[in-house]
Amino acid sequence: MRSPTQPVLDAGDVAGIVLDGLGVAVSGGEELGGGGFASVWRVTLADGRDVVVKVGPPRWARLLTYEAGLIAAEAEYFTLVREKAPVPEVLALGDNWIITSFLPGRPLTAGDAPAARRQLGAAVARIHTLTGPRFGYTGDRPSGPDWPSAFHAMIEALRADAAVWQVPLPPLDGLVARHHAVLASVTRPALLHFDLWDGNVLVAADGSLGGVVDGERYLYGDPLLDLVSPALFRRIEDEPGHPFLAGYRAGPFDGSALTRLALYRVHLYVLMLAEGPSRGIALTDGRQQHVTALLEAELATLT
Repeated sequence: MRSPTQPVLDAGDVAGIVLDGLGVAVSGGEELGGGGFASVWRVTLADGRDVVVKVGPPRWARLLTYEAGLIAAEAEYFTLVREKAPVPEVLALGDNWIITSFLPGRPLTAGDAPAARRQLGAAVARIHTLTGPRFGYTGDRPSGPDWPSAFHAMIEALRADAAVWQVPLPPLDGLVARHHAVLASVTRPALLHFDLWDGNVLVAADGSLGGVVDGERYLYGDPLLDLVSPALFRRIEDEPGHPFLAGYRAGPFDGSALTRLALYRVHLYVLMLAEGPSRGIALTDGRQQHVTALLEAELATLT
């Protein structure tokens, strides 16, 4: 199913973007699958190079609050982390599109690769050494002067989005306030990718890490936030032998860390539920029911 946020493009549309951005013609191209927000094409230029063209949602598409300006944010992220991790090079940027270099490899969703997972952990640890000017998102999006206030703003923005879409959520009042002390233990706004699920991790032919893509959802905050999506729908602290943890050199986790990890899974599950209708996912879809059950389990853990 194609998400309503993904614009429908043809080869001519993409060729026009490449001509505007790079000033060269194209000899071929195809749309890539796997995403659910933007349209992504692999394009071969007339000079033989392969590039990736990513086009954001049409202007009429309804988005979540934090999703404003994500194409520009992706360019920012790749530029920030280029010396820390294998990411695409930004070649051109428009109002609602980005052209980057093409990284060869397959996503982790196509088959496990422990070496790539370990190297991903090490790369993310390097990225986390970068510090931002504030906590939360950039631009006019949820943020704050400290981590508890930024995290509260992020949760509340998602709750407001869910209300607009009439997405039911379990009670969340007072969640951040009850855990203010453990959130306040985070005093440095580390640069976070946030969306490190297997579809955004590329594996090279030899099984090593080929690259990290889709950095548009980056923010600044607790490094533990980036330990949630590499074990999507699971609890990474229950898997001490996970190769990502070995590469990152994380764990064992103390009580504060375990609480924060649970809070960050709550955040992710609330986000996934809130975004469902914008992606064309019905409230009665099995995905929504599954995520709701996971969210309720995490909330039970926190109480």
